[in-house]
Amino acid sequence: MPFAIYVLGLAVFAQGTSEFMLSGLVPDIAADLNVSVPAAGALTSAFAAGMIVGAPLMALLSLRWPRRRALLVFLVAFVLVHVAGAVTTDFAVLLVTRVLAALANAGFLAVGIATAAGMVPPDAKGRATSVLLGGITLACVAGVPAGAVLGQAFGWRSAFWAVALISLPAVLAVVRSVPEGGLETAVPRARRELRTLRDPRLLVALTLGALVNAATFCTFTYLSPLVTEVSGLSEGWVPVILALFGLGSFAGVSAAGRLSDTRPLPVLLAGGLALPVGWALFAYAAAVPVAVFVLVFVQGALSFAVGATLIARVLYAAAGAPSLGGSFATAALNVGAAAGPALGGAVIAAGLGYRSSLWVSALLVVVALAVAGLTYRSSASVAPR
Repeated sequence: MPFAIYVLGLAVFAQGTSEFMLSGLVPDIAADLNVSVPAAGALTSAFAAGMIVGAPLMALLSLRWPRRRALLVFLVAFVLVHVAGAVTTDFAVLLVTRVLAALANAGFLAVGIATAAGMVPPDAKGRATSVLLGGITLACVAGVPAGAVLGQAFGWRSAFWAVALISLPAVLAVVRSVPEGGLETAVPRARRELRTLRDPRLLVALTLGALVNAATFCTFTYLSPLVTEVSGLSEGWVPVILALFGLGSFAGVSAAGRLSDTRPLPVLLAGGLALPVGWALFAYAAAVPVAVFVLVFVQGALSFAVGATLIARVLYAAAGAPSLGGSFATAALNVGAAAGPALGGAVIAAGLGYRSSLWVSALLVVVALAVAGLTYRSSASVAPR
């Protein structure tokens, strides 16, 4: 892998820390800004909604920019809005900063995925993608628990300041390591690339990616109150739980990076069948701390292994859209990341308890399996005999 891809992974680490750290800060933000826990959880949905809109919009906006310039513009904007979020005392303003941060993050990730995929041979897109997604999982391992510790010790605002600070080395690294231009010699045509969305294989991969990610975020957003209110663990255990989820996620992405280019179907089949069972077991055993420790790791690994493989499938199906393919993948991830917390917050607000988000996660993966099964049956029925 070219060194520049690992530099992109470093920047994604900083951005992933920002996106995921709210799972350990939601109760403190709710208390400080006088809103409910589900309302504070909407900050995650707002970020994801910004990512959904921002991925294609920012990719189109920056289509004619040199890739290094685009990456720097998005990364600097990301830093500035985190400073604004750290100083505000108004929940509405914080909500706006999350959307703006998401737009910047979406632009960076869309351009970054396209850049990474263009730096490797055509049959290595899964490995290149896994490096960037590895930055996200490392954020779960180190960045998110660290953010939770900072939030508990110095208040949730300190976590926002920390994200802004750790993004600065990434800015310098992009300047020094990422080539000024892309690999294409001709300016890509947006209309031509958008036609790729008509490909049924791409649409199915995008749908499955959104559903699996929705299941992941439906539970992950509310892990903190789940383990304190249902599992009976103290707040001091929250960073440990988040780190375990991150370790599992990193293990899953690492495995998917090796297999998604050569053996994607076994990963998708085995992981897809195991995921809803794991979410159901988690819901059933949520009051048992030992079971929680094990299942948080396992579900993190399965979720990101399946998710990373689906994103690699998106990139292969979007081969005709080398510049916008990354935005398709980013949008799919964040449709799920927006829907998941919203669904989880809805069932919690309805009085069904924090376990209910786990059952919704299981249901979402079952829907994904049904979509995959119907698609396979449909394609088999029209195949030549």
